[in-house]
Amino acid sequence: MKFPKDRLYTEYHLWIKQQADGVMIGITEYAARELGDVDYVELPGPDDDLTKNVPFGIIETSKAVTDLVAPISGSIIESNPEVIATPRLLTEDPYGEGWLVKVMPAPEEDFADLIQPKAYQSLVDAEIEAS
Repeated sequence: MKFPKDRLYTEYHLWIKQQADGVMIGITEYAARELGDVDYVELPGPDDDLTKNVPFGIIETSKAVTDLVAPISGSIIESNPEVIATPRLLTEDPYGEGWLVKVMPAPEEDFADLIQPKAYQSLVDAEIEAS
């Protein structure tokens, strides 16, 4: 499994990639494997707000409906129309074309409670071992 070092992670298995024009958010490879085939994705639109630790969208599979929990607070700049049209992109390319939203973080966001790549890898290893 990949754990790109240019991202931060959450215990909800989302990744955050900081860029000059905002923050990209997506699901991790581990989340993609656990979800299986994705049938439907619901995301907020531009100018909608995210509130940290509050659901902002859903991923639906034949097994379950999963909430996407916001890793940060901020305003949506863009939702990925490709993921909405072709949900399998989430599992085929979770760190690339399968991104979910681009967000302008709230001014008070400091990212301090997000998980570094090595620590996230340890978290995933522990979850795999426990299952």
